[in-house]
Amino acid sequence: MKKFFPILFSLTLTFLLFFPQKIAAEPESVPSLKLYASSAALIDASNGRLLYGKSPYEEMPMASTTKIMTCIIALEYGKSDDVVTVSSYAASMPDVQLNVREGEQYYLGDLLYSLMLESHNDVAVAIAEHIGGSVEGFAELMNQKADALGLGHTQFVTPNGLDADGHYTTAYELGIIGAYAIRNEEFLAITNASSHTFSSLDGVRSFTVNNKDAFLTQMDGAIGIKTGFTSKAGYCFVGALKHDNKTFISVVLASGWPPNKSYKWADTRTLMQYGLNHYSYRSVFSPVDSFKTLMVTNGQADSVNTWVDGSLNILLRDDEQVDVIYDYKKTISAPVNTGDIVGYAHLTIDGDLFTSFPIRAASSVKQIDYSYYLDKVLYVLFHLTD
Repeated sequence: MKKFFPILFSLTLTFLLFFPQKIAAEPESVPSLKLYASSAALIDASNGRLLYGKSPYEEMPMASTTKIMTCIIALEYGKSDDVVTVSSYAASMPDVQLNVREGEQYYLGDLLYSLMLESHNDVAVAIAEHIGGSVEGFAELMNQKADALGLGHTQFVTPNGLDADGHYTTAYELGIIGAYAIRNEEFLAITNASSHTFSSLDGVRSFTVNNKDAFLTQMDGAIGIKTGFTSKAGYCFVGALKHDNKTFISVVLASGWPPNKSYKWADTRTLMQYGLNHYSYRSVFSPVDSFKTLMVTNGQADSVNTWVDGSLNILLRDDEQVDVIYDYKKTISAPVNTGDIVGYAHLTIDGDLFTSFPIRAASSVKQIDYSYYLDKVLYVLFHLTD
């Protein structure tokens, strides 16, 4: 039961954070940015809205950016003082390695720094085997989380992102994973650490791992997240930036191959600067305390007042048009309970549905029944006048 609780929790959290909004289609009326990446996305971390995309829905390999999900699963299913025992299979992983050895033991919390700061592939497998019982079992947990986040074009096979058939995501969906991850304070503490020193449990071997995320020092407000490279995926990076109360997630996939290692940083800065320059918060919807009076049929009252439950401040470009479409029936049937949803206020951005707020009944209306008619008859009988 313990292992399934995080899944249930993440399902609930996902719906609270990302739904009922429907993510708008890829922005069309935006300037074309000069990007080296084959696929890229800029996302509003607060709600998952795509702000800029270059083939953002194309399924691509994502290399070690995979480890964002690996770290989140480990944090949600494990504890920092869990003891991880290294298997021969984990120790056999190719570079990049911490070079752990079969039979050695480490605290899970220490290995997460090794995973995220220096992207060690052997550590990723050791973590996966500890949490999931096997690499396959851990991949199942990763895919369950992807499903919980509503990601239909993401599939995990490995915990380290080494090239494998059927291991892929999209720039947009990887951005959603990044937005979810940075809500976890432990995750942020790990990915923002400059270095971490630790030892095997027997004290025989000690290590210092250093953060390889150059983006952290390239822009004010940078808060992560993860690099990646394989011969199939090319250079990849998921970035996060929080500045002026705006939080962006950027993703670049296949942003060059050797020797163009720096392209991913240039692409990330371009995307983030675009977000900072062109998007600002706008209040586009406030709660409507008194909306419409709806007629009620078959009820002990003829009508009921309603209100609209919701408010929204959202990052928008100046040229984006927000409209509200009210969807409700002018007449409803009893019984009606206070708070019942009787319609929706749909918000569109440039014609695409973004989110919907419920229209609720402000009071209850009971259905007409035998006792209601009896009360009416008795009232008439005992209040007759000459």
